[in-house]
Amino acid sequence: MTLLAGELYLLREKGRDQVEVYDVISYHLLCCLTVPDIYSDTVVDMISCEHYRCVYIGDDIGECVHRLDAQGAFTLWTVNDKPQGLSVNAAHNVIVACRVVRKIKEFSSHGDLLREIALPNDVNWPWHVIQTHSGQFIVCHGGPDDPVHRVCVMSADGRHIAHSHGGQRGSDTGQYKVPCHLAVDDYEFVFVADFINRRVTLLSPTLQYVRQVVSPDQLKWKPRRMCLDTERRLLYVAVNEWTAGRVVMISVM
Repeated sequence: MTLLAGELYLLREKGRDQVEVYDVISYHLLCCLTVPDIYSDTVVDMISCEHYRCVYIGDDIGECVHRLDAQGAFTLWTVNDKPQGLSVNAAHNVIVACRVVRKIKEFSSHGDLLREIALPNDVNWPWHVIQTHSGQFIVCHGGPDDPVHRVCVMSADGRHIAHSHGGQRGSDTGQYKVPCHLAVDDYEFVFVADFINRRVTLLSPTLQYVRQVVSPDQLKWKPRRMCLDTERRLLYVAVNEWTAGRVVMISVM
């Protein structure tokens, strides 16, 4: 799920017409797009780039990223590792979290590998990485069996952790059970989707706890992906339960 040029792109588990495009004002379905050579149950994330007017889709099994431009043309490029979360940085490059090898990879819009960064030993199973305008990286990490589940702000070279929130896996305030996805606003406040705890937490730019933005009662199901409409101050949260799914829309004024 992502936003591009005033439209909401939503990926569904179907054999064709997997990408549904909705108007963000009326939420009317505008069109459906079929991505060739992709199976939606292998897709791990989707992100957009306003600069290049395209959408990127991470493919776990194919170890690649599919690129869909606004004119409907599809291409793909290899990651050579299993991608997890995707984001786009200020230079309009694609940041890919590779959870198995514990690396961050940066690619150009057409798939040229620009650099890769190894994560510190205590950052296991990175789900999603977002690069700030200062060059630092915000990382959420912690696999289902890992004892430590947290969000970190790391230096641009990935060697040093400047701030962190979380620690021992749990359900109390200040704890996470699989922090799986991030969204960052224009002031670098951080929204964290807490998968098992079924909630979304808001952190300050230095990762101080601010509040719980979305409660388990509001979500009902497990949050998997988020996107933030900064203009309208709306947070879209994709939630799933077994074979069912829906999008929850929350005002974050």
